[in-house]
Amino acid sequence: MIGLNLAIQGLHKTYPGAEHPVFKGLDLAVSAGTLCALVGMSGVGKTTLLNCVAALDHWDSGAITLGANPVPQADPTAGSLWRRHHIGLAFQSPHLLPEFTVRENLSLPLLAEGPVTEAHEAWISHLLDTVGLADLSARFPSQLSGGQAARVGLVRALVRKPGLWLLDEPTGNLDPETAEEVFGFLLKLHGELRPTTLIVTHNPELAARCERTVRLG
Repeated sequence: MIGLNLAIQGLHKTYPGAEHPVFKGLDLAVSAGTLCALVGMSGVGKTTLLNCVAALDHWDSGAITLGANPVPQADPTAGSLWRRHHIGLAFQSPHLLPEFTVRENLSLPLLAEGPVTEAHEAWISHLLDTVGLADLSARFPSQLSGGQAARVGLVRALVRKPGLWLLDEPTGNLDPETAEEVFGFLLKLHGELRPTTLIVTHNPELAARCERTVRLG
C-alpha cells in the first residue's frame, strides 16, 4: 500500500469578494489506502478542496496533513515539490501532451528526478498492461479514443507511486458505457496500489462503489 493518512482540520476558506465561505471549519479524516468519493451540488467546493490538498490553492485557516507532512501554502516552489513527491492528479480532461507518445507521456513525470531507468520502463509497461493499453504505448494522444486517453491520465497520475491520488471527475467527459469501463480500471489500479484516493464525481452509481462517500455542502 502506498497510501498515507489524510487529515483536514478546521479548514476555513473564503474567496476574495465572496459573500459566503467555501469552507467553514471543515474536518475530514481519510485513512490510508481508502477510496473516498466527494459528492455534492455544484459550487460546494469539491474541486477547491482537491486544489487545497494539492497545494494549488490556499486557505484562510486550519491545517491539512498527509502522513506526518503538512501541506504547504503561499509558496509556489514548496507546492510544486509537494505535488511531485506526494500527489497524483487526474482531471476530466487528461491533458496529454500531443507531441509525445503514450509511453513518453508516462515517462515525463519521472524525468524530474533523473533518467528513466529500466525499472521505470518495466513499471510503465506494467501499468499500461493493467489498464489494457500495452499495445498502444507508441500511439500519440490524437490516435486514442476518449476512454483510452482517460486511462492514460489515470496511469500518469500513479506512475510516481504517490501517497495521495486526487481525481476530479475523471470520467465526466465520457459516455456512460465508457465511463463504466474506465471506472473499472480505476478500481483495479486502486486495488493493486492502494493510494489514499479522493475522487470528485457527480455520478451516484460510481460514488456508491467507492469505500466511502463524503457529501459536501
